[in-house]
Amino acid sequence: MPRASGPLAEALSRRMVVLDGGLSNQLAEQGCDLSGGLWSGRVLAERPDQVRAAHTAYARAGAEVLITASYQVGYEAFAAHGYGRAETTALLHRSVGLAARAAEAADHEVWVAASVGPFGAVLADGSEYRGRYGLGRRELAAFHRPRIEALLEAGPDVLAVETIPDADEAEALTAVLAETGATAWISYTVAAGRTRAGGPLSGAFALAAESPQVIAVGVNCCDPQDVLPALEAAARATDKPLLAYPNDGSVWDGATGTWRYPPAPAPWPTAAWQRTGARLIGGCCRIGPDRIAALAAGK
Repeated sequence: MPRASGPLAEALSRRMVVLDGGLSNQLAEQGCDLSGGLWSGRVLAERPDQVRAAHTAYARAGAEVLITASYQVGYEAFAAHGYGRAETTALLHRSVGLAARAAEAADHEVWVAASVGPFGAVLADGSEYRGRYGLGRRELAAFHRPRIEALLEAGPDVLAVETIPDADEAEALTAVLAETGATAWISYTVAAGRTRAGGPLSGAFALAAESPQVIAVGVNCCDPQDVLPALEAAARATDKPLLAYPNDGSVWDGATGTWRYPPAPAPWPTAAWQRTGARLIGGCCRIGPDRIAALAAGK
């Protein structure tokens, strides 16, 4: 079956759409080595077959959107590991192509979302969970612009602007979206009713809602318990479709590069999320194909 023929925004106006789960945990499950600063970008460069296999696992589980392996691919970070600019551009293109091939092989319609991770992601030190990098909006826009332009050249269905820790970075990103005219969703990482940088959610969601390029707003890479309050804040700020793809409740320790696990992950109240306006629902870190299959079966 070909990739989804209609715009994702059109589908969201009618129904819930199932996102995939965490790419890095699925790659690790497949035996891939994610050590080093490039993280899943290393697998994209060295083992593209494994990236396609991970996408395929999620498509077979029922995911209707596959998020590419470009989250941590940045020109500066890859240059520090010996990659030239053209090589990094080719990897960004490859990330979209691998997801597209998995989508085309699926037995249902599947959209491809090109991941645009935050500036902190390329630092590989957990900075995306803190924000406030000491950079101005112009500097952040200059960082994101070439990545977004390269991803768009590869023809994804939408951009997944994800794990954004503060409104300042979101403002820089919406400026680049306006320049390019690209369709995107914007997803913040949140904790305790605020952005990870400590800002108010109301302003962050309102900023994203004001962008005509943004088709959905919400949260990802957060504790499931933080989802519903954040969605309620988003619903007060916008009438756009909402989205949620949390972690399993584990906490990432950037200093040690390990996860601290919860004693027993609680079931997700996805019905409540949907009543609040969530139309894109899936998983982020440590959420695998089995959880996505259950989500797809119950939608």
